[in-house]
Amino acid sequence: MPIRPENRWLYPIDWPQISDHIRFGRAGGRCEQCGRPHKRRVAHLGDGRWWDVEARAWRSGRGRKVKVAAGFSLDLVRTTYVVLACAHLDHDPGNCRPANLAALCQRCHILHDAEEHRWQRWWNAFRFRALRDLYDDPVAARHKLQLKQQHKIISISIR
Repeated sequence: MPIRPENRWLYPIDWPQISDHIRFGRAGGRCEQCGRPHKRRVAHLGDGRWWDVEARAWRSGRGRKVKVAAGFSLDLVRTTYVVLACAHLDHDPGNCRPANLAALCQRCHILHDAEEHRWQRWWNAFRFRALRDLYDDPVAARHKLQLKQQHKIISISIR
C-alpha cells in the first residue's frame, strides 16, 4: 500500500529497502500470517480458506492445510490478486525493528489493522462533532431539528 504524502515524513529514508527485506528476504514472498504468495491470483472461499496451487491443498486463514467438505459448491470460489505489504505490528511507522514488522497480504493486513481503523473512525467522528459544537449556532440547530421533526409528523399523517 502506498504511503500517503502527509505521512511520508513518519517513515525512515530507507523504508523501501527495509520493506523489501522483510517481504522478500525474510518472508520469501509469502504472507507471514496465512502463506499466500505475492503477485499471484489465489482462489479462495471468502472465509479465509484458499487454494495453495504448489501444495495442491486448501489452507486456512492461518496457512494450515484444511479439508473442505466433499460436496461444496464451486460457485463459492472467488479469486483475489495478492499483494504483500510490510505492516507495523504496533502501528507506529517510526518503529522499524524487524521484530515489529511483518509481511502481510491484504486480508491479513486489514484484519490486523481492524481495531486501529475502528478507533480512527471514532476519532474522526468525534472531531467532526466537536467542530460542529464549536461553530454551529445552537439556536439555529435546535430550530432545524424541530423543523425536521415537524416534517416527519406531517409526512406520517399524510400516509
